[in-house]
Amino acid sequence: MSLAEQVRARLGGELEVLPGGHSGLTYTVAGKYVVKAVPPGQKPLGRNDVLRQARVLRALEGSAVPVPRVITTDETWFAMEFADGEAIEPVLDEHTLPPHLCRTRMLEAARLLRLLHDAGPVPGEPAATAAGELERWSRTMHAVPAELRPGAGELLRLLAADVPADLPPVLVHGDFRLGNVLFDGERATAVVDWEIWSTGDPRTDLGWFLLFADHRNFPALGTPVPGLPTEAELLDCYGRALPEMAWFRSLGRMKMAAIMGHNLRRHREGKHHDPDQERLPPTIAAMISSAADLLRS
Repeated sequence: MSLAEQVRARLGGELEVLPGGHSGLTYTVAGKYVVKAVPPGQKPLGRNDVLRQARVLRALEGSAVPVPRVITTDETWFAMEFADGEAIEPVLDEHTLPPHLCRTRMLEAARLLRLLHDAGPVPGEPAATAAGELERWSRTMHAVPAELRPGAGELLRLLAADVPADLPPVLVHGDFRLGNVLFDGERATAVVDWEIWSTGDPRTDLGWFLLFADHRNFPALGTPVPGLPTEAELLDCYGRALPEMAWFRSLGRMKMAAIMGHNLRRHREGKHHDPDQERLPPTIAAMISSAADLLRS
């Protein structure tokens, strides 16, 4: 049976493409469910391993971390409850949220991230290390043409020169930010988009999350939001002092620069036409420069 036929038999509704779904195939069914499926002809690996996403959602069911409840799974797809709420990244998305609500949501997300890390690692998952994360994203950075990543070589040398010892592994979301947390007013209703979750050092999540607290990290892209919490305020709200955060804040910036450089390269090579990617060079350069400054200071 086709995916549509299987879903109709299991859930009693028709598939509709979910706007904003970025990993694999993402649909809604009758406004009650979200279905994620492996694209036809693709292997269930990496972001396409939808059943791995279902596994972490089930591991978190009933925990202090709000996630959609998994309804059913099959060999190449799974269905979960449709979670109400909106996911808005204040410094990057077009929106009409009042500044005080942006601030409240950012602080709530910091508290939520601590709860996520306190949930403990998922059994059976090998732990990622800081050195492994650096190696992985260094490969991505090196694949970006040199003219698109000014100063990246020096930054990678600085990162490699002083890799921190790993903290005990926890569940790591991998892309934790307000754009991946649904809110109803001030209340978080669900953490979504678990495509790259892992077990690893909590500081990798924190270093990434903190990037989105300041529009100045995104020249030509970001918009100022009055009253948005500073990185220091977010760390205080997280509620646990962690050592060597400067290295992980730098790593987060390097990762963002590598991802943006990769996307810009694909656009310029004609592999994924998106003229909006031409806005990225100032942010790539700023990410690399500020990441190096964090390590030098």
